[in-house]
Amino acid sequence: MTPETIIKRPLVLTEKGQTLRETDNKYLFEVERTATKRQIRDAVEKLFDVTVEDVNTLIMRGRMRRMGRGQAKTRNWKKAIVKLAEGDTIEFFEEA
Repeated sequence: MTPETIIKRPLVLTEKGQTLRETDNKYLFEVERTATKRQIRDAVEKLFDVTVEDVNTLIMRGRMRRMGRGQAKTRNWKKAIVKLAEGDTIEFFEEA
């Protein structure tokens, strides 16, 4: 897998993400479900030219949503919380 396919999108607009960025230098990403912590670390280091200290992952379970008259389950997805080394930042998040 290439780094572009591992990192699907950054999670910028959440209040929890904002707090983690400001206090702990941690950034949130939606990643490929089959990606390992090592692959996520390498992808973030390559794409954003930073040093990653730690990666935590969790599976976000889909929930039931109304679709017309019926209900359907949204897809499961994987969230990665990436802690950067002291002094490193990702400029992409600072612009948001």
